[in-house]
Amino acid sequence: MATEAAGALTQDVMRPVPPLGERAWRGTLSFIRHYPLGALGAAVAIYLIAMAIVPELFTNQDPNFQSLRDRLDGPSGAHWFGTDQLGRDMYTRIVYGARTAMLVGFGLVTLAALVAILMGTLSGYFGGLFDLLFQRVIDIGIALPGLIFIILVVTTLRDRVVGLEDLTGINRDIWVLVLSLSVLFAVGQSRVIRGITLATRQQQYVEAANALGAGHTRIIVRHILPNIFAIILVQASITVGAAILVESALSFLGYGVQPPEASWGRMISDARQWMIRAPHLASFPGMAIFITVFSFNMLGDAMRDKLDPRLRGSR
Repeated sequence: MATEAAGALTQDVMRPVPPLGERAWRGTLSFIRHYPLGALGAAVAIYLIAMAIVPELFTNQDPNFQSLRDRLDGPSGAHWFGTDQLGRDMYTRIVYGARTAMLVGFGLVTLAALVAILMGTLSGYFGGLFDLLFQRVIDIGIALPGLIFIILVVTTLRDRVVGLEDLTGINRDIWVLVLSLSVLFAVGQSRVIRGITLATRQQQYVEAANALGAGHTRIIVRHILPNIFAIILVQASITVGAAILVESALSFLGYGVQPPEASWGRMISDARQWMIRAPHLASFPGMAIFITVFSFNMLGDAMRDKLDPRLRGSR
């Protein structure tokens, strides 16, 4: 019996490891089979990212080209989604509006995650007076009315964010939205990260590393951050959809991206007075927002089920 067990163990050890490409393909197929809605959300997300990076692959028209002779035309072979009140092609503007949505969504997620990780890990790890003072600041941030706070910050920063557009080539209004929204989103995310850090700090391997003389930086980087990475990834995928929804709402109210830059929320706002005569002006941008937010939410739910060990056996 012992000989057979040793032989089986030897075969397992000597079994060749599949190439990285094959393992990635198997993992992709497994994800599609177990999480079909999440896989659909990932496919839509990849499509939108490609649309944002290379819009020329999806349309060869100028999003700001006006043809007053064709204004308010319905969907047709020449204009798949019709034209707006200035004769601009709606499909082209929705394609370029994806760039605005993706820049705001991913820019906000990146900046908010960095701020939340810094605040949450330091607050949860060191605790004591530092944690007490830090959490009171977080309480103040959570207590602020979100929409009013964002409008106040956006209007304040709009004339003060200079140089970033020339340096990066990204519209100044997008920078303002990313900077203002990231503060609000980081406040809530830092609470979650702090809670996980508090729980991880009590684990035996963290106490052992501390007893062996490991420094704070090493413990945070080697033991704390790997345990919160999955939560950060799930939060990020869901936050992208929420950020796009908030950006659309602000653009609808006139505080987001300003004309002539294409924005789905702004397109719906401009369509209000033409709803009866040309309902397609609001229908297609609204569908774009719905599909985008729904896709990222489904992807986030699937990633949560996949990465959270407590949920792996639920499906």
